[in-house]
Amino acid sequence: MADISVLHHREGVRLDPDRVVALYAELGEAGAEAVMCRSIEELAVQLAALQKAAQAPDAVALAEAGRRLGRLAEQIGMVSLARVASDVAQAALGGDAPAVAATMARLVRIGDRSLTAVWDMQDMSL
Repeated sequence: MADISVLHHREGVRLDPDRVVALYAELGEAGAEAVMCRSIEELAVQLAALQKAAQAPDAVALAEAGRRLGRLAEQIGMVSLARVASDVAQAALGGDAPAVAATMARLVRIGDRSLTAVWDMQDMSL
């Protein structure tokens, strides 16, 4: 009987703490926290929209959703999430269904870990 291997994806996420510090310096603590909270909520909405777009056969809509998510992630220093969202957009426009599925799965993993990392970073004193 063949053994079945289970792969566990443990990829680290990259955050740009300088971007978060810049937000706090520019907007103050209350303003930066408000922006971060709104951005995180919007990221969750955009991630759900991206997953929905991945189910539809519209590559252009999927690519645009990926670009929107990437821009939003960049604004709050989520480097890994922005890069993977761009990868989803490129795969969609390339018409590569297996690549879209793989990058979408990676995007969901990175998205979850990035959101957790940002919340953890906010808990640290800046």
